[in-house]
Amino acid sequence: MKTLLLMRHAKSDWNAEYGRDHERPLNDRGVVSAKRMGKVLTSKQFEPDLVISSTATRARTTAELAKAAGGWRAPIALEPALYGASSREVIQVASAAPDVDTLMLVGHQPTWSMTAAALTGSYVEVKTATVVVIEVDIESWAELDMGRLVEVLHPRDFTDG
Repeated sequence: MKTLLLMRHAKSDWNAEYGRDHERPLNDRGVVSAKRMGKVLTSKQFEPDLVISSTATRARTTAELAKAAGGWRAPIALEPALYGASSREVIQVASAAPDVDTLMLVGHQPTWSMTAAALTGSYVEVKTATVVVIEVDIESWAELDMGRLVEVLHPRDFTDG
């Protein structure tokens, strides 16, 4: 049994100075939410063994803040293919992951809702900093197929403390 965590990047700052969309940073609320979700995942025992993030600034920063706040030892790998990916491409990235028990992918909408639906048959609205927890009965990520939607964690449902 393996666990896949799909985390959407936290709230970004549309008013910040940035060049391309790829470089858009998080806003203050996004920073708080990313840290909160790192702590939530640790407290719920969903700490990832590996994090693969989109290279977009807002996704990468979300992954880094969640890792630091949650105290995770998981390395963060950056994957350019997750920026602008289709759900099929996301599944390909996950399928190529090394043999870890809990894998987190950090990326973007609408791809995360489509990927959750492709893997569970359930539509999930993946708002900013939301984490979708999916269990899959496989021994290797190369076997990734349909799984079971376990939980949808929204930052607004938790408080810091």
